Amino acid sequence: MSSKDRKKASAHRKLQRLRSAINSTAINKTSIIVDASRYIQELKEKVEMLNQEIGTSRMSTSQNPLPMKVTVETLEKGFLINVFLEKNCPGLLVSILETFEELGLDVLDARVSCEDNFQLEAIGGENQSNTEEMDAQMVKQAVMQAISKWSENI
Repeated sequence: MSSKDRKKASAHRKLQRLRSAINSTAINKTSIIVDASRYIQELKEKVEMLNQEIGTSRMSTSQNPLPMKVTVETLEKGFLINVFLEKNCPGLLVSILETFEELGLDVLDARVSCEDNFQLEAIGGENQSNTEEMDAQMVKQAVMQAISKWSENI
């Protein structure tokens, strides 16, 4: 086998490893490279989003001494919002519901416990009148800001 053939075979093996790593179904070299480029862009966006979440959670814990956990998941038509604070927080539910209203979210279903700690699980659906695109990160930041504002007023 000539050195030219070995280089060609080596390049083909590397291209197939790349194809496998990015879960591409493309067959030709150009399509595999385009898929890899898209995959890299998606990874960059995920890293950026995770860095924002880390920054937001650090900011919230430094500004707000309340130990809390806020998660927001995107559903087909709305969001699943979970809020947990380790102590009872009178008035916090009202602040969060006002934030939902400001965001244009209708509460479709909710479970709340305010006895020993504060727990909220709500499904918020976007109003028909709400034309602004909203994502889970926006909702999470708004809820965390509502908690921070509430804690400043107690």
